[in-house]
Amino acid sequence: MIVSVSRRTDIPAFYSDWFIDKIEQGFLYVMNPFNRKQISKIILNPTTVDCFVFWTKNATPLIDKLHILDEKGFKYYFQYTITPYGSDIEPGIKDRNEVIRGFTHLSELLGKEKVIWRYDPILLSSKYNKEYHYVAFEKMCKSLSKYTEKCVISFLDMYNKTKRNTKDLGLVDIQTEDMLEIATRLADIAGRYGLYIETCSESIDLSSVNINNGKCIDDRLIERILGCHIAVKKDDTQRETCGCVKSIDIGQYNTCRHFCAYCYANFNHAGVIQSYKSHDIHSPLLAGELQNDETITLRKMFSIK
Repeated sequence: MIVSVSRRTDIPAFYSDWFIDKIEQGFLYVMNPFNRKQISKIILNPTTVDCFVFWTKNATPLIDKLHILDEKGFKYYFQYTITPYGSDIEPGIKDRNEVIRGFTHLSELLGKEKVIWRYDPILLSSKYNKEYHYVAFEKMCKSLSKYTEKCVISFLDMYNKTKRNTKDLGLVDIQTEDMLEIATRLADIAGRYGLYIETCSESIDLSSVNINNGKCIDDRLIERILGCHIAVKKDDTQRETCGCVKSIDIGQYNTCRHFCAYCYANFNHAGVIQSYKSHDIHSPLLAGELQNDETITLRKMFSIK
């Protein structure tokens, strides 16, 4: 099985000690996001976990612990987000240069095919206009092109929560013609640095500018990493436009302390703080405590090899 670590929160940045403790214990619990009484027990060993897919904006806290995964025989790769926004959009990103250093260090350790750069999501405002993105994107390409093979982009979806959390930032709706113009320029810039671009969960067809719809949880890359053919279907629990294959996500909503204004996985600031206060690295749950009224079910995990 593929295990996603995690779309719902940044485990490498904030919960790396908990994750490694769970690796040592050999299991963890995942709470149903919509029903706290439903708990899945996930077994963590190289027989049940074919590949971990890490999602992060700062892998540095996990890097020095990766040898534990290697020694146990786990395989993995990273989706690594680096965007050009300030603290008005991403208040939890304290030092972008440190984030970039973490990216390059990780790539040097693992190989650039295992560290994927996400310039995601793209949003527009009077401050973050198109020209701002073109300049910032090229600067990042200069820094990162030796350390990755591709860049993943998406355009901001204005969910109700996103509208509420960004109402004072002056964001504008991105129209189809804007997407095409931005994608054309970014593809041209990326190409000059030997990078190619794929989209994440976008319905727009950008193949005319050599940008294809991507798979963030990617069976093609996992086959390269494992060195064998795998059999896994598209994840039907994700949006129709999502190309990812099936995985188990071990994260928990309302736990990410980056506090990005566009984030769909945090409900409110106070809830995140409370979740973090309830975090215990030795607990099988990422946050919170069992109330002894839960049903714990062992998740069936079959190898895709």
